[in-house]
Amino acid sequence: MHRIAERKEDFMVRTRFAPSPTGYMHIGNLRTALYAYLTARRNKGVFILRIEDTDQERNIPEAVAAIYKGLALAGLTYDEGPDKDGGFGPYVQSERLNIYREYAEQLISSGGAYRCFCKKGDLDVGEEGPKRRDPCRFLSPEGVQEKISLGESFVIRQRIPEEGSTHFVDAVYGEITVENSQLDDQVLLKSDGFPTYNFANVVDDHLMEITHVMRGQEYLSSTPKYNLLYESFGWSIPTYVHLPLIIKEDGSKFSKRLGDPSFEDLVKMGYLPEAIVNYIALLGWSPGDDREFFHLKELEAIFDIDRINKSSAAFSFDKLTWLNGEHIRALTPEAFHQLALPYYPAALLQYDTQKISELMQVRTEKLTDIPAMVAFFVAVPEYDLDMYVHEKSKCDPQISLEILRASLPVLENLDTWNNDSLFTALKTFGTEAGYKTGTVMWPIRTALSGVLATPGGATALAEILGKEETLCRIKDAIAKLESASGV
Repeated sequence: MHRIAERKEDFMVRTRFAPSPTGYMHIGNLRTALYAYLTARRNKGVFILRIEDTDQERNIPEAVAAIYKGLALAGLTYDEGPDKDGGFGPYVQSERLNIYREYAEQLISSGGAYRCFCKKGDLDVGEEGPKRRDPCRFLSPEGVQEKISLGESFVIRQRIPEEGSTHFVDAVYGEITVENSQLDDQVLLKSDGFPTYNFANVVDDHLMEITHVMRGQEYLSSTPKYNLLYESFGWSIPTYVHLPLIIKEDGSKFSKRLGDPSFEDLVKMGYLPEAIVNYIALLGWSPGDDREFFHLKELEAIFDIDRINKSSAAFSFDKLTWLNGEHIRALTPEAFHQLALPYYPAALLQYDTQKISELMQVRTEKLTDIPAMVAFFVAVPEYDLDMYVHEKSKCDPQISLEILRASLPVLENLDTWNNDSLFTALKTFGTEAGYKTGTVMWPIRTALSGVLATPGGATALAEILGKEETLCRIKDAIAKLESASGV
C-alpha cells in the first residue's frame, strides 16, 4: 500500500468517512466511504464514522438516519463512531465546539490565524489575479482588543504566508505545488463559534489519528491550506487520496442535485446493495486484471489505493444492470426467492412461487422488473395474433391453431402433471404428428402467457399454472384463433 511500508511496524492505518447530514448518501459519498473502509480492512486498520454537522443551515435531521442506513445497506461496518466510542470522541462535530475554539486560539497565539472584523462583502474581489489580503491580518493587538471591547463580531481566519509556495504529494494525482499568493485567508471559526469544514476536518483528522484522508478531487485546491494548518500546529500530514470525479456517460457530472439517483434510490430501483457496492468500487479503481465481479470480502483482500485512476469515471446504468444480474444469479435459490417475494402480486400466491422464483432467477436483471415479468401468471394480457408467428419454428396462426386443437386431448388425458411428463407427452405428440418440438411448444407457450418473453418454456409454465388453468388458457387461445380465421 502507498507509503505504509515507510512507517514503523506498529503503525495503525486509520481512515474515516465524514459525511455531512444534508441529504441521502449519493454515489460519490458511497465511493468515498467504500474506499476508506477497504483501505482500513486491507491493512487490518480502523474505519471511523464522523458526522460533520457544523453547517447548521443545511443539516437535515433525517439525514443522520440515512447515513447509518446507507452504511448498513452497503455492509460497511465502522469500528468507531457516535455509537461506538473508541477513545477519540465525540464523533459528531457539533459536540466538539470547545475543541475547535481551543485550537483556533492556539493558532492566533502562534501567528497562524487572526481575528477578522470585516463585514460580509468587504473582501469581495474579482476572480482574476492574486487573492487580496484581509486588512484585519495587520491589526495590532491593541486594535483587536479595541474592536472586541466595542462589541464587534468577528471570525477567525487562517494567516496564509504572503510568499513562497506549498507543496504536497497526493496518492492519486502525484506532486502538486501551489503559490501561496493564490490562496485566500480562509475562515476557520465563524462568528457563531462553529468551525468551517476546512478547519474542523484538519483538527479532527489529527486528533483522531487519521492516516489516510480520502475525499473527492474537488478538494485538491484546498489541500495546500490544510497543509499550512498542519504545519502551523507542527502536526504530521496524513496521506491524501483524492478520488476522480464520477460523471455520466455524456460527460456531465453525476449529481444528486441534478436528479441523479442516490444509493437508496438505486436500491429502490431494484439493484442489490452488494451489486451497487461492487460497481462503485470499479468507478475509478481497477483490480489489475479483467475481473469485474466481486463480493465485499473479496474487495477487502485486494483493494489497493495505488490502483486508483486519476481519470474521471463514467457511471453506466447498462454496466450496473449487467453486474446486478450477475449478483442475482450468484444468490442461492432460497435467497433470491426471499428477495423476489415482495415483488410478486398477491394473486400470484395461489401458485408455487418457489418454482416461479427458480425460473425468474436466471432471467432477472433488476428486482423491479419482476412484477411485469410475472403478470401473465395472473391473467393473460390481450395480444395480437402475430405472436403466433415464429419463423425459426416455422409457425404461424394457422399451424398454431392446428397444434393447439390436436394437443388439447393429449393434455386432457395426462395423469401426471409436471414439467418432465408434460415435455415427454408433447414431444411424443409432435413426433407422431410430424412437428418439430419447437413448433409444438411455441403456440402453447403463447397461449399460456400472451407475451413474447417468459421466464420459462411452455411445459414449465404449464406445470406452475396447473392442469385446469392450462387447459382453460389453451381453449381460450383456440377460440381466439378460430374467431380470427372465421373457422
